[in-house]
Formats: sequence, structure tokens, C-alpha cells
Amino acid sequence: MRRIASLWLPRLATDLACRRRPERQKHPLATVEERSGRAFVSAVDARAASLGIVPGQPLADARALVPELATVAADPAGDLEARAALADWCTRFTPWTALDGEDGVLLDLTGCAHLFGGEAKLRADLEARLAGFGIAARAAIAGSPGTAWAMARYAHGETARFPEGERIVPSGAQRAALAPLPVAGLRLPADTVAGLQRMGLGRIGDLYRMPRGPLARRFGPMLAARLDQALGTAAEPISLETPRAHWRLHLPLAEPIARREDIVLGLERLMGDLCLRLADERMGARRLELALYRVDASVARVAVGTSAPARVAKHLLRLFAEKLDGLDAGFGVDLMILAAPEVETLAPSQIELAGTGRVAPSAELGPLVDRLANRLGAERVFRLAPVESHWPERAAKRVAALGTLETSWPRRQARPLRLFAPPEPIIATAPVPDDPPVQFTWRKRLHRVRAAEGPERIAIEWWRPEALGRRGSDDRYETRDYYRVEDEAGVRFWLYRAGAYRPARRPSWYLHGLFA
Repeated sequence: MRRIASLWLPRLATDLACRRRPERQKHPLATVEERSGRAFVSAVDARAASLGIVPGQPLADARALVPELATVAADPAGDLEARAALADWCTRFTPWTALDGEDGVLLDLTGCAHLFGGEAKLRADLEARLAGFGIAARAAIAGSPGTAWAMARYAHGETARFPEGERIVPSGAQRAALAPLPVAGLRLPADTVAGLQRMGLGRIGDLYRMPRGPLARRFGPMLAARLDQALGTAAEPISLETPRAHWRLHLPLAEPIARREDIVLGLERLMGDLCLRLADERMGARRLELALYRVDASVARVAVGTSAPARVAKHLLRLFAEKLDGLDAGFGVDLMILAAPEVETLAPSQIELAGTGRVAPSAELGPLVDRLANRLGAERVFRLAPVESHWPERAAKRVAALGTLETSWPRRQARPLRLFAPPEPIIATAPVPDDPPVQFTWRKRLHRVRAAEGPERIAIEWWRPEALGRRGSDDRYETRDYYRVEDEAGVRFWLYRAGAYRPARRPSWYLHGLFA
């Protein structure tokens, strides 16, 4: 059953101003913005509101009403950034949070509330923590975002069908909970609310008995859509800020910690539990994220990635170790969460080659790539990925080492590990046109061929724009006959003859690569 919490932050702008400048708490406070050369009130705290100051009021009128009014410049961008950080902090209760309008945050609590002792304790804990940070907030929980939004903002006094201390609507009770609330609780434009009030439809319950057709003709389709969303009869998706994590482990701390050694101990405990769960499911982590929830309502995050699925705790802890040095614990951390946003299947595999005592190359290379990518940056370490092309220059591309290969390498004849770009011209001698050369000169050095394999014919991809009209005039766009040859010193080369044999033209030979 879907459960949504709506967190209302009615005075976030002034609350943040008081947090930055505590001396402002001595007087009524308002934030001020300038429009057309005049100063207007944009937000007020509780004391200023009780004295009659309202947003949108000219500052001169507010000063005349309350001479001791303290003011600070409005900072909409800073307020939005702070609200986004607060939404990130709310992930301590659920991995799915989203900004809601200009003054709220939505939390999808589906399947999460029992971890905190139930919805009532979770809501009380959320509000109490924010109050401790000096941020006024009210939260409500319901089966739809619309009902939770309305309950958080309008369920008080005589309109509260449910106790003020709860504001929790049981599943299926949206209709009764919304009935006494004002129509503004449906998230309607101000002119629509005013029009409904002029018709005597001041409560949401008044709309239940009204036919939809006349209301839609007069107020548009939004009225019916918002009502259906609030009642839960119409779907309302939430644009979540954070991706879903397959595994997410919590470590609550009785007392805040700040030392690196303590954080490492907590991470080791979380990592051990995570790797055991991954092993049970035969899965491996491709990306891990450690979140440290600080006591000042902020979150410090650090993430690591792997080039292949991994679940060896020692290796994963080593990746985190290099990033914990620069992690700021602030005034202390009271919750640690280790999440695995990206996982892949990891079946059991043979690590040690039988009878040799040596580790398989892939088992050594993976941890090395992971350490390099996490130390230097994932964008600075690359590997090759296959491309659907037989043309050697196009058969591979560079991709991030920590990325996922979308296709596997095709089965082809042997290819050299090193290719020259572009291929280097050589002078080759072949007694028969279609036979491999018996000797060739490369970089002024003569190489006598001891063994050879081929030819392997690779035709040009003639449909590509750069190749159209250039065949016969440029060796780069001719059909190639490749040979794998070995000289008397044991060095192996990859040669090709450009174009089909023609008696009137001496064939061009090129060296394209060297085998290891």
C-alpha cells in the first residue's frame, strides 16, 4: 500500500536567516526583495506574521506597522539549495524523496515506516529533528501526495478530522479526511479557489455532491484532476531525487562520531553485512555509496565504482579508504547508510589456476583498475569495448573503465594488441601475388619472414560517407588482404596488401600491428 509523507516548511527562508545570524531572533524578522525599485516583504517569521506583516507587503508599510522589524535580503537560489539539501537529509527515513512546490518535500514511505516504529513515531521524529535544527515544519502521511499535502497545510483547529498530533490518514480514509479542509488544499490556482468560494463551495467536501460537468466547464479540467489525485482515484507520479538502491543498510549511532577511525569501524560493519547479502543472492556491486548524516541536518556522501561486479569486503573497503581522508564529518555523524545503487549478477568463479598457485589474470586486473579509477577519477581510466565493425580501425572504442560493456567481444581471428594509427607503409617482396611476403623492410630494417598465415580479406565499409567515391584513389579505402607473419627473430607482425592485385600497378603493403 502506497504511503506518502508531505513535509511543509512554511518559514524556511526566515528560519535559515536565523540559523546564519542568531542575533536576528531578538526581533520580528522578514526577508526583503526589490521589484521595480521598491522593497517588498517576501517571507516573514512567526512573530512578524502575528503582528500583521504579510508577504508581498511594501517594506515601508511593514516598517510603519512594526518599527523594530529586522530584515535580510531574500535569497531564492540559496533557499532552493537548502531545501534540496534538506530533501537529501530526509533520505535517512526513505531512499525516495523529492522537492514539492516552493515550500515542501515529499517522502515515499512505502515499506519504510516499520523501521522507525510506525508512521506516528516516524512523523514525530522527523518534526522533532527539524525543530532541533531551528526549522519549523509540519508533516502529514496519507495514501496519496494530494491528501498528505492538504493535511500538512490545512489540518488544524476545527478542520482537523484527525488529531492534530497525528495528521496521519489511514488507507482508504482520504475522502473523510479531506471533507472539512478548505478547497485551497487541492493545490488549485488562487482564482479558482476564489471562484469556488463565491459559489459557496468553501470546503472540499462541498465538491463531492457537485456534478463534474458544470464544474469542469466553469473552472477547467484541473479541478476534477486535483480532486481525483487527492482521493487516490487518479495516479500521481513523484519525480524522485535519488535513484533506487538494491541494498541499503543503516547503522544508527547512539552518540555522534567524528573521528576517521570510528567511521572506518562503522563502514567495516556495514560492508561485511552487505557482502554477505550479495553472496546469498549471487550478486556483486558495481557502485557503492556511503552517506554520513551529520547532526547539522546535512549529508556527506562518498561513492566508489568497480570495473566488474565485486563483493570482497577487503577490496571494497580499500577503495573507500582513499576517499575517507577528505570527508568532513562536521560536528558529528549520527547515522551511516551504505547503499548499492548498481549491482550485477556475480556467479562463483575459479580464482586460483589449478596446480600453479597463481591467481587468474582477471582477478588481479580488476582490483587494480578499480583502485586507479577511484584514485585518478573514473573519467581518466579507459578500457576497450567492441564495436560492430570488421574494419580494424573501427572494431573497438574507448569507454570508461568502470562502465558496463553492452556487448561481448565477437569471435574473430587473432588480432594484435597494438595497432598503428595510421598503418605504416613497408616495402614487401612476395613471389606470388596472393602469397604472403618473404621479406619486408620497415623503418629501414629488413625482416625475413620465417612463418606466415593468411590471407584474411577484409572489405571496406563502402556505405560510410568518408569512403564513398574514394575507392581506387586512396589505399585507406581499398579491400585489404591481411597476413600474420613471424620474422627470424621471433617477432610477429600483422601486414596487409591494399587493393586487389593488378599487373599494371605494384601493390602497396602496410604494417598495421604487432602481436605480443
